[in-house]
Amino acid sequence: MARPPRFDTDQILDAAVQLAASTGPAGVTMSAVAQAIGAPSGSMYHRFPGRTALLAEVWLRTVERFQEGYFIALGSAPEPRGAARAAARHVVSWSRAHPQEASLLLYGAEQFGRADWSAEHRERADRGNEHVFDSLHLLAEVLGAKGPMDHERVILALIDLPLSLVRRHLRAGHPLPPHAEALAEESAAALLTAD
Repeated sequence: MARPPRFDTDQILDAAVQLAASTGPAGVTMSAVAQAIGAPSGSMYHRFPGRTALLAEVWLRTVERFQEGYFIALGSAPEPRGAARAAARHVVSWSRAHPQEASLLLYGAEQFGRADWSAEHRERADRGNEHVFDSLHLLAEVLGAKGPMDHERVILALIDLPLSLVRRHLRAGHPLPPHAEALAEESAAALLTAD
């Protein structure tokens, strides 16, 4: 009977998240992750064929976990403005609950080597992004969007604005202030009621 692996994939990716949050994507190397969990460097290659695959998986696992909650937030209210407010709030509340993962996502997929990812990894990332933007497009339509500016307004309110609030604090090494969720939600609501 084969011996179970000492380190599972989630342990490896958790260590990679911690490294990315503290040192940036450049600090996420096979040997640095192995050292962080006390594993031999060679054992990393049993899970990932190389650093590119490790970077892709740590990015994708993180963004998919964020997106899962985002879609729940978008579907959480019976009316579209409530759903929009919930989605803006989710960006901040998820970042508060997962500051290391949020710090990682602030870099962007390109800094995690997206250009060198496998076709499967790129397709996975594209599917997630398309799902987000399709959902926001649909929400904009339900909110009465009349053109490109209205669609941009929804993206600004539900993605760009709450992310900028998170980015400013996390990049400065400060915790998110207690009022951050309310501010993101109120700002999104104000943008979505603009003419």
